[in-house]
Amino acid sequence: MQVLIVKTSSMGDVLHTLPALTDATQAIPSIRFDWVVEENFAQIPSWHPAVDKVLPVAIRRWRKHWFGSQQREERVLFKRELQSRQYDVVIDAQGLIKSAALVTRLTRGVKHGQNSRSAREPFASWWYDQRHEIDKKQHAVEHTRELFAKSLGYEKPQTQGDYAIAAHFLREAPQDAAPYLVFLHATTRDNKHWPESYWRDLIALLQPSGLRIKLPWGAEHEHQRALRLAEGFAYVEVLPKLTLEAVARELAGAKAVVSVDTGLSHLTAALERPNMTLYGPTDPGLIGGYGQNQYALCPSQGDSMADISTQVVAERLEKILG
Repeated sequence: MQVLIVKTSSMGDVLHTLPALTDATQAIPSIRFDWVVEENFAQIPSWHPAVDKVLPVAIRRWRKHWFGSQQREERVLFKRELQSRQYDVVIDAQGLIKSAALVTRLTRGVKHGQNSRSAREPFASWWYDQRHEIDKKQHAVEHTRELFAKSLGYEKPQTQGDYAIAAHFLREAPQDAAPYLVFLHATTRDNKHWPESYWRDLIALLQPSGLRIKLPWGAEHEHQRALRLAEGFAYVEVLPKLTLEAVARELAGAKAVVSVDTGLSHLTAALERPNMTLYGPTDPGLIGGYGQNQYALCPSQGDSMADISTQVVAERLEKILG
């Protein structure tokens, strides 16, 4: 059976789709997947052993200059590639009008998605041949697992979902590397940041542990923050700018991770590394870290990240490290 997945973004949403593929391969051993995904996240689907082909799409970039000649040419080429294969089933796991109208509508195959009561944007269901009622009051991973089970005709397993990508990176991890932590300090919204002074206090508290600390970054302002956090601490390493796969290798080798609410926190969960995620204005219940050894830490009152004390984080981290 050949299945096309339409799940374009964001990083966390793409990662949250992986356990559904694992369920499907266990229920239907012959099943294989192609996957339409935003170009920035195109590496992620390729890590799953059931994915044959990744079709990068650039809706985010195209929308900035929709009528530009380069953008039109890229859309023509994408449509040609998308329609070059007939699929048994197409699953739109995005549930948005833009994915349904710009991608799913163009595919060759029976189109499955959420019905108008379940989809994030109800009108997206207009473009599906088969519409499924999915319980919205469950974690995003379970939501997608249910959609795949109903689309492909098997019972959703009651066991915890398996991302099935950790082995891809653990095979490459050096066995003699000195133990280290990774601090994921960067996120998109200002009110989801933990104060820099708190990060530096935590780094100082960890000096007696003998553990190295690695700080990844993406944009230049995140690089500058990492440099400020590392200043004066010889055991803290600011990593060079890395590809997503290279960041995943660093996370896969970490003894533990401390993170704010960011896509890389979900990648840590997918890699089955112990991870303590600090939440302020966001509720971890439906979109938090999913998997083994995932810990959420929220303010005891209110939703300010500044209300999460360094001492509490240090104590929780000590328990995680054992």
